[in-house]
Order: sequence, then structure tokens, then C-alpha cells
Amino acid sequence: MKILMFYAPSFWFKTYERVLESVPDQNREDSAENAIVVFYHVEAGDTGRKNAVLTKLIKNIKWLAGKFNTKTLVLHSFNHLSVSKAPAEFSRELIEGAKARLLNSQFTITETPFGYLNEWKIHVAGESLGKVFKEL
Repeated sequence: MKILMFYAPSFWFKTYERVLESVPDQNREDSAENAIVVFYHVEAGDTGRKNAVLTKLIKNIKWLAGKFNTKTLVLHSFNHLSVSKAPAEFSRELIEGAKARLLNSQFTITETPFGYLNEWKIHVAGESLGKVFKEL
């Protein structure tokens, strides 16, 4: 798994186009403030190490959220960080597990619709830790 995390004083998105036939039609628009925005890409090799990837994902999100004293999170599937791709069903399962654990830690989570292209606006903070890339 690869993740690109941003500290965003503001984030906005709107659904643009459905790209997975297996997901329901949606027309959504939402925003978040003072958020950690996580662009994630689940890779094929992650299927054999789900628990380890999930643990590392949660740890990295909590670490960066702690640096900016926020419990607001945006999750965005971004399959542009690697040529390797896990099956969509596995990616959803992994992220649903992450969401459940983060909700138990009192995070507020906004998620862009999975299986959609979205338009978005993001204001990224200038601090060095405002932009973090990790391979899990």
C-alpha cells in the first residue's frame, strides 16, 4: 500500500464520474476542515499481508493527525501511486476495516465515493509535515 497524506485546512470534493460498475450511482459533494487527507492505493501484494498493512495505515494516520492535533480525516482512493493494483473488493474491505478502527478512536471520517472519479479542491499547509508519502 502506498499513501500520500496531506494536512489540509480545507478540502472539498464533488463526484464526477463512476468508473466501477459494481458501485451504486451517487452524486455527492462534501467538504472538511482541519483534516488529514489520505490518498491511498492498495497494491496486489497487500492481499497476503492485510493485518500488517492495516496496522501500519492506522499508525501513520494517527501519527500525522497527532502532529496537527486533529481527529478529522478524509479518505480518497487514488490508484495512481503504483502500477500494482489489488482487487477492488479487497481494497474496500481493507479501508472499511481502517474506518472502523479509526471511528473507535473518535475520528470523524469523510470518504470520497469509492469507484468514482472526483473533482476536488485542497488547501495544503506549508509545513514540512503537511505532505507525507509512505509505503506500507
